[in-house]
Amino acid sequence: MRVSFLALLATGALAVPAMAQSNFNRIASFPVALNTPDAEETSAEIIAATGDGMTLVYSDSPAGVIGFIDITDPANPQAAGVFTLPNGEPTAVSALGQTVFVAENTAESFTNPSGVLHAIDAGSREVIASCDLGGQPDSTAVAPDGSFITVAIENERDEDAGDGRVPQMPAGYLVIQPLGDNGSMDCAAQIRVDLTGLAAVAGEDPEPEFVDVNANGEIVVTLQENNHIAVVSSTGDVLSHFSAGSVSLDGIDTTEEGALIFTESQADVPREPDAVQWIDTDHMVVANEGDMDGGSRGFTVFRRDGTEVFEAGASFEHAIVQIGHYPEERSGNKGIEPEGMEFGTFAETPMMFLLAERSSVVGVYDMTDPSAPALAQLLPSGTAPEGAIAIPGRNLLVVANEYDGREDGAAPSHVMLFEYQDAAAVYPHLTSAGMDELTGWGAISGQVMAEDGTIYAVSDSFYGMQPTIFHIDVSQTPARIVDATRVTREGAPAQLMDMEGIALDGDGGFWVASEGRSDRLVPHAIYHVGADGAIEDYVALPNELLAVETRFGFEGITRVDNMLYLAVQREWRDDPANHAKVLGYNLDTEEWSFAHYPLTDPATGWVGLSEIVAHDGFLYFVERDNQHATSAVTKHITRVALDSVTMVALNETPNVLEKEVVVDLLPALTSTGGYVLDKVEGLAIAADGTMWVSTDNDGVDDHSGETMFFSIAPM
Repeated sequence: MRVSFLALLATGALAVPAMAQSNFNRIASFPVALNTPDAEETSAEIIAATGDGMTLVYSDSPAGVIGFIDITDPANPQAAGVFTLPNGEPTAVSALGQTVFVAENTAESFTNPSGVLHAIDAGSREVIASCDLGGQPDSTAVAPDGSFITVAIENERDEDAGDGRVPQMPAGYLVIQPLGDNGSMDCAAQIRVDLTGLAAVAGEDPEPEFVDVNANGEIVVTLQENNHIAVVSSTGDVLSHFSAGSVSLDGIDTTEEGALIFTESQADVPREPDAVQWIDTDHMVVANEGDMDGGSRGFTVFRRDGTEVFEAGASFEHAIVQIGHYPEERSGNKGIEPEGMEFGTFAETPMMFLLAERSSVVGVYDMTDPSAPALAQLLPSGTAPEGAIAIPGRNLLVVANEYDGREDGAAPSHVMLFEYQDAAAVYPHLTSAGMDELTGWGAISGQVMAEDGTIYAVSDSFYGMQPTIFHIDVSQTPARIVDATRVTREGAPAQLMDMEGIALDGDGGFWVASEGRSDRLVPHAIYHVGADGAIEDYVALPNELLAVETRFGFEGITRVDNMLYLAVQREWRDDPANHAKVLGYNLDTEEWSFAHYPLTDPATGWVGLSEIVAHDGFLYFVERDNQHATSAVTKHITRVALDSVTMVALNETPNVLEKEVVVDLLPALTSTGGYVLDKVEGLAIAADGTMWVSTDNDGVDDHSGETMFFSIAPM
């Protein structure tokens, strides 16, 4: 019996929240490689929209182009071609009506910077005008009344010279380029604003980073490396300037040790802001990414005179921790790294959209009261969000994600579209919010259903210094982690484990399958773990299996009476091609046995097993390929009748199981508007047959961090 996920969705089987206030939900993801199929690397960085809101325009530095996306139907974005820059790389795009402004970096070296500003007709793709900028451009912004465009001329430093610090000449500055009808440019009228002598940090070498223009035509510009902010008039006068200051942080993780421990502090961290947006004509908000010395992991609201009216501290990062998006490998640096930002008014509510580059999350804040921003939502982005554009007239938010991970076997760069809907928020699917202490999680792997309808799940080796069994309440929406039991060996965190499967032992404890990695001294083993997380015993592989094992080992475990069944991910050295072992271990006799599972022939890459669950007379498996997005083909739940499973001794010829595909998961994996995630790794089945499925987010390492955790109704 094969069940269509679309049919299940039509019956309301996919777990979603009850109807609530208006929220942003993702409706589409566009892989930018569709515009540049021959490019080895492509990246959506800064993004804008034409005045009618029907065409998106993004900068793609690796491919050297400006890409266009037709969003006449925003739920079905279409590739609309590219404009190839003549000499250099695009650093930013802005739009006014049907005119697209492109900042092009043409510098041959850090010490001899140069750049050009182009005005391009979005329809014909013809260059209307080009103006020399005199230096290397970074961000751009068009005045709300269309009277000028401003460009931050960063003249960025060489991070390999002078210990990577400022000052490094030549100094940057601000360009104000007046605009005429339809975005025409009179290059001779260009204003270049000197910003030297303002900052206490390397004041002789300002490096303007990000610009925005308010309704009065006033420009705010961040000098990131200088930890400074300036407000400039449309005629080039510096109206005010002030230090961005510093922040002291508590409850953060500053050590990269393969564990999520939020008990550390940092004092007097320079903000070093990147993006900035006006909230109104008196207030601005900055994203404190940091650069040389700083990065306070949050954002700050200032008045135009430099008065601080709100500091987020670690609150934004803490919210991200709870939804499993914290990048542990960045703990020793700048954590989630808020970098990009957008502002827009939706349904009369002023909103700030804060992009956490390393966590691949968009924070949506209600900015009605600038002194008390309220976090409304956290949205799942593609990997490394860099730019965003709000299109309130169409209830759309669009985010450009710069990371192209194809070379590393990860997902390609995507542009993602969100719609402001009269509907509940679909994301997150899983959270630890509500626990007594801040609890991070990620890399969810194997699962098992408890008798009370809750789920136990394990994290894999990404958090090798903190192996954990998570207890999940699926009666709430989103599902909630309510407890985290650390797995220990003799009272210390159990090392040399890669937990990939979990089963109940019937006495309150667990059987845990650990996938081995011989080259890292991690053994393939079955661990008996008590309810308190202490390892009570373990079962090692016999010599017959050790002689043929590979690192693609145990990916799931389930118990039927006195028999443990384990799914081996891929074929070992003695298996036929595309056949994986299903191992049996008899708890009474301590004998091993096996059968062969016939894997689907891979279209690309490989296909393997990710989970095994016994339920109602069947063994259920998760069978998947290792592909993302449009390359994904095989993401299945299959099953084998237990009464047809004949296991044989390790020295005998194994039987080949007769599998039946019961659910194609591809529609489920795109049901929230995202691209197909690689690792479907968790499956738990309730007494009534409801299936709970989860994906592994790889600990947010070269990954968007998104975890899908959803149910499929009984069949």
